[in-house]
Amino acid sequence: MLVLTEKHTVTLEIAGARYRMSSDTDESHLRGLAEVVNERIAALGDKARQKASPAQLLAVVALGLAEDLNEASQRQRELEGRVREVVARAIERIDLRLEEDARVEDVAGEQP
Repeated sequence: MLVLTEKHTVTLEIAGARYRMSSDTDESHLRGLAEVVNERIAALGDKARQKASPAQLLAVVALGLAEDLNEASQRQRELEGRVREVVARAIERIDLRLEEDARVEDVAGEQP
């Protein structure tokens, strides 16, 4: 996300409604986010779009995005845990190797 130094006004169309907002974020980034929301609304189908209000559609999309965020956060925590385990095992192997190398050097230093 590109953050600009000064605020500007952007008009976005989301769920068939136009929203005018002031932001310091790059306009193309905001338009991309609005497109994600509109794609989610489109995925709900024609029947949902015809019967639900824009607020209801946005609520359903918001819940879906929140669920996606929760799942992504959970996957991130799981991956971070796996990375910690792999790094810890690698450090253990390195420590063992360094200990072995130190013993070999000690034995070599003791021989005449």
